[in-house]
Amino acid sequence: MSAPVLPRRPVVAGVVASGIVVCIVALLAAGGAPKPLPAGLHGASLPVSWAVPVLRLLADGAAIVCGGAVLAAVLLLKPEGDGKLGAQGLKAVQDAAVAAGVWAVASIGGLVVTASVILGLPLSHLAEEAAAAGQLDQVRALAVAVALTAVLAVVLSGCRTVRTARVSLVLIALAIAGPLLTGHGAIERTAFWSVLATASLVMHVFAATAWIGGLGALIRYTRERTAIEYFSYLALVCAITIGVTGLLTAEIHLGGREDGWGLITQWVTTGYGALVFAKAVAFAVLVAIGWRHRQATLPALADRPALFYRLVAVELVVMAGTVGLAVALSRTP
Repeated sequence: MSAPVLPRRPVVAGVVASGIVVCIVALLAAGGAPKPLPAGLHGASLPVSWAVPVLRLLADGAAIVCGGAVLAAVLLLKPEGDGKLGAQGLKAVQDAAVAAGVWAVASIGGLVVTASVILGLPLSHLAEEAAAAGQLDQVRALAVAVALTAVLAVVLSGCRTVRTARVSLVLIALAIAGPLLTGHGAIERTAFWSVLATASLVMHVFAATAWIGGLGALIRYTRERTAIEYFSYLALVCAITIGVTGLLTAEIHLGGREDGWGLITQWVTTGYGALVFAKAVAFAVLVAIGWRHRQATLPALADRPALFYRLVAVELVVMAGTVGLAVALSRTP
């Protein structure tokens, strides 16, 4: 049970396809998909508008891979003496460095197309309004994320110790949190509800990153039973956090605190509510898979490990779909 295992190509392809397809379908179904400009109007082109969710999905995916790999290096993989990372830990942080680079590039692209869409300018004229773009909160948050992820890539490329990996986790958390503070979650109805919704969203994304990224890292870097069992408890904590914070954030956004239980009344009457409902169904499926792990695959891990890894493959595909839903949700009014 000590040999590392790499995800098979069909699993990786399924994960990528799930995230992309679900995101596009959800945007089209819920009314968040970009629309062509009316005749005679000038602004961001349709491809540029579509680039916003696509680059967001790429950045989120890279953040999950990066966070999961570093989390594994810190918590799941055995270090060597004097706090140095072992062979698999070194491999994990090097993979994380590549993911951080992709995250930085996707954030740069996201910064540019976001400014173009918000200002209503073609990309060719965006440089002329650089000062105005620099005043946008979303652009500033993405600029900070670019700087943090660039630093993160450098730090991880030279990471050799558990201590440095822990520092990298802090950088990852900061890079994830920045755009969330100015995004769809940062509502401004009242100071209290705005802070509550934003804090809940940040915790939600942290937990999702740890759960999804950690699971992917687990099957890539180790087959140690102790690591798998440890992650099982971590996944339970993440699942509880995601459930509570997801319900709270959705209810605040759907106006439940003012108009009754908005989550119940609007998830079939609004595009945003329908996506919340879809995420809830996907979450229920993941909880059921987690229960199956605890009841069947983990007890049989020594004798029938294939059962565990097959179910993990399904779990990762479903998780990728939830990431696609989350991106679509962030773009749906």
